[in-house]
Amino acid sequence: MTLVLDRDLKQLLDSPRLPFIARRIDAVLADEKRRRREFYAQIDENDKAEFINGEVIMHSPVRLRHNVSGKRLLVLMDAFVTSRSLGYVGYEKIMVSVTRNDYEPDICYFSQAKAERFTPDQIRFPAPDLVGEVISESTERYDRGVKFEDYAAHGVQEYWIIDPDAETLEQYLLPEGGDVYRLAIKAMTGQVRSAAIPGFEIPVRAIFDLEANQAALQALLNTAP
Repeated sequence: MTLVLDRDLKQLLDSPRLPFIARRIDAVLADEKRRRREFYAQIDENDKAEFINGEVIMHSPVRLRHNVSGKRLLVLMDAFVTSRSLGYVGYEKIMVSVTRNDYEPDICYFSQAKAERFTPDQIRFPAPDLVGEVISESTERYDRGVKFEDYAAHGVQEYWIIDPDAETLEQYLLPEGGDVYRLAIKAMTGQVRSAAIPGFEIPVRAIFDLEANQAALQALLNTAP
């Protein structure tokens, strides 16, 4: 992808239309900044909303299957991270603000180095170290599209896409020095080991199955310091 971007940039820089294109881009970005300020002023803690490429995206309530899968992963990840003082795990209402967009990931993990700088009244947060999105029909195009590219561009080391209907987990990792995710696993069973959270490893089924979830939780707690 980097090579493609470099080629496209060279073509743009060589174009005699560059000044006109630059003015158009500046105008678009200026308008986006205005709308983003309005977005910050209008939303409150009761909203589930994101600002993506200049547009406000309001999210509808999720199906129970979606909520259950996300909650099961949250329970495991939070128990592991908290018991070992590895940072902070946020859920749903944490607003991640990057260069152009604002997202509210289903699950996100911040290393201790980042989390120790947070304040109790903070409402906007930097790019996490890991993001997990539970896809649905209304969100999949964002989760696999602009978010997939944006998280990678801002150095989010690890990206999990959870499909509660197919009961699959996709784990994407960012190569060192890279800006494009690579698929590490796509699985319904077996183990998944996090690259961003040191030592965090769970059965994939623990995200979708209650009995497997409870067994995994007990194992994590039994091995806590």
